[in-house]
Amino acid sequence: MTRALEVVSPGPLTTVQDAGRPGLAALGIGRSGACDRRAHALANRLVGNPPGAAVLEVTFGALEVRARGDLLVATAGARCAGPWPHAAPSRLRDGELLRLGPPVTGVRTYVAVRGGLDVEPVLGSRSTDVLAALGPPVAAAGDVLPVGPVTGPLPGVDVAPVAEPPDGDVALTVLPGPRRDWFDDAAWAQLTSRWTVSSTSNRVGLRLDGPPLTRTTQGELASEGMVRGAVQVPPSGLPVLLLADSPVTGGYPVIAYVVDGDVDRAAQLRPGQGVRLGTT
Repeated sequence: MTRALEVVSPGPLTTVQDAGRPGLAALGIGRSGACDRRAHALANRLVGNPPGAAVLEVTFGALEVRARGDLLVATAGARCAGPWPHAAPSRLRDGELLRLGPPVTGVRTYVAVRGGLDVEPVLGSRSTDVLAALGPPVAAAGDVLPVGPVTGPLPGVDVAPVAEPPDGDVALTVLPGPRRDWFDDAAWAQLTSRWTVSSTSNRVGLRLDGPPLTRTTQGELASEGMVRGAVQVPPSGLPVLLLADSPVTGGYPVIAYVVDGDVDRAAQLRPGQGVRLGTT
């Protein structure tokens, strides 16, 4: 029997993600990949996969999948309501259902299967880029996702003692960006304060609500290279923190960058949650 996961219900948004497509920005192709890279890597480690193996990235839970063949599965990232063990490898027997309720805190849950999801790669990656419509399609009911061969030993870990995504305000460290000088000190002080995560946030960017920032330099800006973690300020004045599926270029000034180690934490922020941008 070919081992696979059959999608019974994908929930609000479920995609296949791996470590992405690095090195193709010059061709206009973003990296994409898992939004919370640490949770993605942890889920893979728990089932003995290479750290870049393809997994399911589940946004706001409500996923239901059925095992085809006996599988070893682990979840990481946002813990979902329900009886399924979290951050621990568990057996999913042939025909058995894995159901994830809504996450208790956080946004994105990663479901790794020993052997990795063996969907067809596109430009060397199995990641779904929702902005570029590149890679495998968004998961839908009835999809059958094949599981690849086992390549490594099991780690011998019963459970990973990792912290849950917080439900209160989260502090993210920022550094000045290349267009910091387009804003005065008052705007910078305003940026490095408390914001609220907007419900319009997605894998492309975390949108922040609060008092809009005002430029001191007006006019158009030629399109520049963008990277994950850049904080753009569009004409609305409301900052956007770019995430996994961000474009490779953009014409809005980048006032700051969130340090790379904090971008994964930003990927677990929920609409309405507070975020504080600071320099320390």
